[in-house]
Amino acid sequence: MTHEEFVAAYREGKISVHVDPKAAARFISARSMLPLVVLPILGLAVALALTGYLITGIVLFVGALVFRYFVRATSRGFILKQSIEDPDFYRQAVAARVLTTYSRDSS
Repeated sequence: MTHEEFVAAYREGKISVHVDPKAAARFISARSMLPLVVLPILGLAVALALTGYLITGIVLFVGALVFRYFVRATSRGFILKQSIEDPDFYRQAVAARVLTTYSRDSS
C-alpha cells in the first residue's frame, strides 16, 4: 500500500492501524539515539551524587528515567502521526513491521 493510499484509507476509516508497542519503543529509541542521550545524563547524575550534590544527582537521575519512559510511552502515537505526515517514515515503519494495517469489514 502506498503512502497516499494509506492516508486516504485511514482518513476514510477503511483500514485499522496497529502499532506494536514494544517494536515502536525500540524503533523510536533507535531513531532518536535515546541511549546516547540518556546514558551520559545518568552518568552525570551519578557523578553529581558522588561528589556531594546528592539531591541534584537524584533529581537528574529520576528525570532521565522519566524522560526515557515518556519517550517509550508515547512512541505508538508518534509513529502513527508521523506515518500519516511523512511518506519516508511510513515506509520505514512498515518495513520494520512496527506499523501494520488491516482492512475493516463493511458490515
